[in-house]
Amino acid sequence: MSSADTIPLMLLALFGLALGMGIIFLSLMYELYRRVYYLKPAAGRNQNSFLFFPPFLQRPTSWLAIRSVNSKTVQAALGPNRSTLDSWSEGMAGRHEFFISPQTHGWVIVTGPGLPNPSDNVDACFHFLIGLSRRLGHVQFFHANGILHHHAWARIDEGCVTRAYAWAGETVWNQGAKTLPEIELGLKCFAYGENSATIENAEANAKKVPLLAARWSLDPAAINSRFVKHVTGIGR
Repeated sequence: MSSADTIPLMLLALFGLALGMGIIFLSLMYELYRRVYYLKPAAGRNQNSFLFFPPFLQRPTSWLAIRSVNSKTVQAALGPNRSTLDSWSEGMAGRHEFFISPQTHGWVIVTGPGLPNPSDNVDACFHFLIGLSRRLGHVQFFHANGILHHHAWARIDEGCVTRAYAWAGETVWNQGAKTLPEIELGLKCFAYGENSATIENAEANAKKVPLLAARWSLDPAAINSRFVKHVTGIGR
């Protein structure tokens, strides 16, 4: 085949590739449009209900879910420093040490770089959560690093750990019996010193942290975007 014949074939192949990618892109955009505008809540359903498809909001690496308290109570427990009111999307972006959401379906979400990282110091994470739970009652903690695949989840009631697991290249915290949602989601939890964990296990666990959060309390990225447009939280 001569070079004169090859060039038109290459151009045709590139055109076909571009056309195929364009079709895929348009299909995805249509599906997003259909879900946003056509999958309306059923009649009589609370307009603040959750949409678990697709996630509209940025999901933080770490967050707390605190039950049955208001934002001001959480702010006081974290420390009554000067605060500002931020939109939910700004708060989720981690612009303040802590962002405290308004109460949403019985839960207050807390995010921000002020939260402890169990990968850096699991003891500091433990004491922070215990102290907060003693002041606020039921506290849940979630952590999922999408690059290193480090992950953690914990439930603390009145200062007592009922369930916790954290992996940071190895298991650094494993306390309490696995909950039914962990079992149903197929989360792999390893004993201290156990070396059988693989990067595939870690990646799968990290990806499932939001699913566990949705079962235990809330996935902050799956909250109805129409609701969060009109609410503000406390930035500290």
